[in-house]
Amino acid sequence: MTSQTTAGATAPARRAGGWQAALLLAGSCMPVMGSVLITPILPQLSAEFGGQPGAEVLVPMIVAIPALMIAVFAPFAGQIVDRLGRKPLLVIAMFAYALAGAAPALLTTLQSILISRVLVGVFEAAIMTVCTTLIVDYFHEERRRNKYLGLQTVVTTLGATVFIAIGGALGVGGWHTPFWVYTIAAAIGVLMIGGLWEPSRHDSTDTHVAEGVKVRIPWGRIALPLAVTLFGGFSFYVLIIEASYLVVGTGVAPEDTRTIGTVAAVASLATAAGAFTFARIARLTPKVLLPIAFGLQAIGMAVIALMGTAFIGVGIGAAIASAGSGLLLPTLVTWTIAPLRFEERGRVTGLWTMAFFLGQFLTPLVMQGIVGGVGSLPAAVGVVGVGALIAAGLTAVVVAKPATAAAPVAAA
Repeated sequence: MTSQTTAGATAPARRAGGWQAALLLAGSCMPVMGSVLITPILPQLSAEFGGQPGAEVLVPMIVAIPALMIAVFAPFAGQIVDRLGRKPLLVIAMFAYALAGAAPALLTTLQSILISRVLVGVFEAAIMTVCTTLIVDYFHEERRRNKYLGLQTVVTTLGATVFIAIGGALGVGGWHTPFWVYTIAAAIGVLMIGGLWEPSRHDSTDTHVAEGVKVRIPWGRIALPLAVTLFGGFSFYVLIIEASYLVVGTGVAPEDTRTIGTVAAVASLATAAGAFTFARIARLTPKVLLPIAFGLQAIGMAVIALMGTAFIGVGIGAAIASAGSGLLLPTLVTWTIAPLRFEERGRVTGLWTMAFFLGQFLTPLVMQGIVGGVGSLPAAVGVVGVGALIAAGLTAVVVAKPATAAAPVAAA
């Protein structure tokens, strides 16, 4: 496949800055908000709909089903991105997300709320795919790209903590109230209309496929990164989902939300620190960074497995593993997407998003099975740590040094 633009078909590029980065980072927070904002009101939802058949499964699905929809629909969003453009899909998805996300504030039945949550996941798939694609489109220079991909993880991780706090505070006014927060997506969408632009398919500073050449998905290049991302999505979310249960297992009362929240906040800050470090050490390449990230996860989970009955052990282990998770996420994005050319970037970003969120969706199901097999949650976390250690070893061996993307041909 030819990997250059034809001479004479190039165009000067607009240079993105901090404002464009801020808009794309804000958009990247929407899928995170979708999954965590309403977790504090789950007990209220269970009390409201607990008498309905299947409520014990359906109520938790209000939180979980958007992640499944992201996994299912992100590849389709990637197809639209490469065929029809980036910005139009993003703006439409932001407004649609605001409507679907806020709808439960006016709904009264569990079934209608679940339908709205399915739609939230569909629109999140488009938002996450386009925001990540545009970060690479706008900031394809290695230093700036690595900076903002690292910040994407930092912002979304810290945003999750903020959204949980907001959801809990607004939940005091009833379970309908937190859903109004989703309308913020419409305000961000308005700013995106004026602040973002559609990247040119003939941008002379990016890499392109020659005109007239059919652009296929480069499966040979991305199969391994997607497989590692699937496991990485799983290992990333293990402690996010299980941290509170681990803390309670040390003897902390379930009602002591301050102590539980402290551990969650420490883990969140450690994740942000790991992601913030990425831009400064990205020159080490994924072949080095992936083993480090998985290795930190393995160490942290081993600490939990060995000291899982002690509060301090859970706290230390969660912090170490979360630092690895923070480094892991931008490394996976860069490894998978950075070498790609403009015309294939959207579809591959959609596939990457599918793999990562499928790992997230499968996390509670897989962990339930592991706990049933080994008998305790700390031991189950230790099993995942062994998997992370294996992943560290395998990636150190099988990941190739990244190929340098072909340089674009300057306009004649």
